[in-house]
Amino acid sequence: MTSEHADEYLEILLSDVLEIYGYDFTGYSRASLKRRIVRLYELDRFVSFAEYRYKIRTDAVYFKRFLEQVTINVTEMFRDPAFYRTLRTEILPRLGTYPFIRIWIAGCSTGEEAYSVAIFLKELNLLQKSLIYATDINSAVLDNASQAMIPMSKIQLYTENYIAAGGSNNFSDYYSANYSLGKLNDKLRSKIIFSSHNLVTDNSFNEFQLILCRNVIIYFDRPLQNKVFRLFDNSLEKFGYLALGTKESLDFSPTSKNFERLKGEKIWRKISENGKV
Repeated sequence: MTSEHADEYLEILLSDVLEIYGYDFTGYSRASLKRRIVRLYELDRFVSFAEYRYKIRTDAVYFKRFLEQVTINVTEMFRDPAFYRTLRTEILPRLGTYPFIRIWIAGCSTGEEAYSVAIFLKELNLLQKSLIYATDINSAVLDNASQAMIPMSKIQLYTENYIAAGGSNNFSDYYSANYSLGKLNDKLRSKIIFSSHNLVTDNSFNEFQLILCRNVIIYFDRPLQNKVFRLFDNSLEKFGYLALGTKESLDFSPTSKNFERLKGEKIWRKISENGKV
């Protein structure tokens, strides 16, 4: 795929993927998407764009690989410990006043954030009355997430994050080591539902008190971001919370009129429905 025609080819591929498979990437930021699609083209050594396009259009198994490669799946447990400290000390205790807690982690990737939230719910004695819905567009990462396995090579980082976020136990209490992998406790897994959901095309599927969608919408263009914010607004109970990544903001969205931002972290509280208090 020559750089001369890369932009044109990218648009053709995105149109094909939408037409044949129903996955709409047309609202994604082009720079990072192009980089990942060109990388896959070179990695799998296609000799022409026509061959690459034909493979994606006609081979559903290869399309699965395409989907895995072009979606972003970088995460870690207790990522941004200051955010998790706020979640633990301010947000989750307030949710503890509800008879039942529903949390949606949108774009959950391999599940590290879902398990992190489950651990803090457990430490606050809230896990038994909570349910975490963890969704992603990519079925391969969901399969991975449901295995509840973490690489031992990351244990030191996860332990440091956990301590910095205010964890009250030993992080090692939550997994059993087996060679290069650690298996997270089944009790954490039992309160998480992993399922496929496309933020671009799918609708709201429940009503939540807390939605986490961190470092996902940064890859969307402005119209698509606004569409996803409307989806979150429609999926949140009044006085529920929306948490975004460190480089993301709700502030310039039309939906922002329904929210107020908490001091410090990128967390917004829903204070009204359609601008009405």
